[in-house]
Amino acid sequence: MFVMRQSSRQDVDQILAVAEHLDTVNLPAERGHIERILELSDYSFTGAVPAEEREYLFVLEDLEADKVIGTSMIHAQHGTRRAPHVYFEVFKEERYSETLDRYFVHQCLRLGYDYNGPTEIGGLILLPDYRGNPASLGKLLSYTRFLFIAMHRELFRDRVLSELLPPLEDDGTSVLWEHLGKVFTGLTYQEADLLSKDNKEFIKALFPHTVIYTSLLPDEVHRVIGEVGPTTHGVEKILRRIGFEYAEQIDPFDGGPHFIARTDDITLVQGARKVRVIEPNGGEGPWSLIASEPTAHSFRSIPVRAPVTGEAISLGADERQRLEVEVGDEVWAVTP
Repeated sequence: MFVMRQSSRQDVDQILAVAEHLDTVNLPAERGHIERILELSDYSFTGAVPAEEREYLFVLEDLEADKVIGTSMIHAQHGTRRAPHVYFEVFKEERYSETLDRYFVHQCLRLGYDYNGPTEIGGLILLPDYRGNPASLGKLLSYTRFLFIAMHRELFRDRVLSELLPPLEDDGTSVLWEHLGKVFTGLTYQEADLLSKDNKEFIKALFPHTVIYTSLLPDEVHRVIGEVGPTTHGVEKILRRIGFEYAEQIDPFDGGPHFIARTDDITLVQGARKVRVIEPNGGEGPWSLIASEPTAHSFRSIPVRAPVTGEAISLGADERQRLEVEVGDEVWAVTP
């Protein structure tokens, strides 16, 4: 049995073990960073920090094993005056010579900044042993964030961003960084990735601010710009299905593509609604995601196959227990 819930500072050891399977900038496999993320998440769920500074970390728990097996995150606003959202704009430049009768289309990169940025989703990790589970745990990890956004729409921006991982080398490095970022900063990919979590000043200070023609870079670099890595194709499909599109922007470190959607156009936000819990009626409905906030500043979510009829949903005793609700309570539901 599984449940998604808000993170707790007591989860640090288990979350660190999960983070070691991916080690991203949103959830680096470093204890000090994890502790700071958990502290900010706690303050975010309790409303102790301004809305634009909130970062919510959710954990997926295997209740039978008493084990955290996955994570996902929401950054209420990614890009402020203090810490702008930094990206490479990807665009094409056309050139033609009448004398030579030659025509070229050059792919170009240009550094961009967003000081009033979108909400960002990230930090999605599921332990390998749980991938392909019949409970659709990957969907649970991803979709829960959009249900939470719908439940607290006023806290989030009008656009939602997702930065996807590109193809990386076997040692976890980026060929784009090796041929571009490292040349201008002198940092390794891992050093820059970790530093950028808290400080992006070095990017603005050291990166080139002129147009970069990617034709000047090796072919192996061309192939990763805007491409989705093999382990992230499933995430791309999910995002496109619910309303996201490629933003013609990439991560300045690894070339991973940025996908974006208008918040109110995301199907999971549009379809979320409040329903009242009723006793089981023996039927089975489509796969739905149900969320509750049984106490102040708490959050729980589970997948169910229960009929949602009108303004009611039929939940059994086990499902009510995992959500910590009773018959007659209100919960949120969305059917993807």
